[in-house]
Amino acid sequence: MVKTNVVDWKTITDFVIDAFVGYGVPRADAEICADVLLESDKRGIESHGVNRFKPIYLDRIKAGIQNPVTDFEIVKETETTAVVDGHDGMGQVIGYKSMRMAIDKAKKYGMGMVVVRNSCHYGIAGYYPSMSCKEGCIGITGTNARPSVAPTFGVEGMFGTNPLTIGIPTDEDFDFLIDCASSVTQNGKIEYYARIGENVHPGTVIGLDGQSVEGDAGNALKMIRGGTAALTTLGGIGEAMGGYKGYGYAMVVELLSAALQNGLYGKDLDGKDENGKIRPYHLGHFFIAIDTNHFLGEEVCRKKAGDILRAVRASKKAPGEERIYTAGEKEHLVRLARKDGVPINASVQKELVAVRDELGLTQYVFPWEK
Repeated sequence: MVKTNVVDWKTITDFVIDAFVGYGVPRADAEICADVLLESDKRGIESHGVNRFKPIYLDRIKAGIQNPVTDFEIVKETETTAVVDGHDGMGQVIGYKSMRMAIDKAKKYGMGMVVVRNSCHYGIAGYYPSMSCKEGCIGITGTNARPSVAPTFGVEGMFGTNPLTIGIPTDEDFDFLIDCASSVTQNGKIEYYARIGENVHPGTVIGLDGQSVEGDAGNALKMIRGGTAALTTLGGIGEAMGGYKGYGYAMVVELLSAALQNGLYGKDLDGKDENGKIRPYHLGHFFIAIDTNHFLGEEVCRKKAGDILRAVRASKKAPGEERIYTAGEKEHLVRLARKDGVPINASVQKELVAVRDELGLTQYVFPWEK
């Protein structure tokens, strides 16, 4: 019987680092990967945290479709821009180094942009704008992904969940950070629902008949993977609730993730070759940093941004509602609430034990085993 499902942050961090190292990731890179991965859990975004540690990262390394040692190649560089080829290395490492480059360029010249091709899943997109905010910069990132989202009036997955993520520094305890997919939900959330036995939410998945796919999340996930269903864009099915808006934003991300770096897009990101065998995903990303000190200064920006957010939160609330939130606030509250560690569900507990036993990391005894 499981006594507890919470693992303290030091234990889970050390374990994830050691496991990545065990799979061939250099320790310095493993520390970056672990930091990005667990930042998701600290913010309460289970869809991109330890739930995906084994299936998205370790299993892909083992399958040979993701390189544990990252070859970060700068293809072209100017004072304010750079094009990077990640050679299918660790997406978190590629993302961290690319955002770092963009910030350094912004600090010197006001703005910096780095685009990437041939990368892998880079984890929680919000991690990278947060890097910028910590240094007084506005941060923007986006990534394309395996095709699973249908365009408005379509039923075929033609592009990924394509998040457009923006962080703006404020004078509050948390910065403004909008980090969400351009689809109503994302593959990771459907995977998470399948793990915990929650049904697909109506209107989030569309079948080939143009109707909403509902019920068992595991079945919906199989349909998406098999090409008989697709996720819907923000606004849902059709145009009535503005589905074309999510479609438009998704295409902006797709274009910025491929056009500037001559990267792959759409169906070529499905992780399969012409014979149906698995291959690297070859994803594209972009990273933008804007230094507030090249305008009227970081202090002015933080104060004005904070004033705007406070004004919005102080506005009239709907009947029965206790408060209005601004982007980044709920994640901040989760971080405070999770000071003791990360909650691990039963299926992930089994995965962590299996990884530990496979690598012989006998120094780790998890709470549910005591």
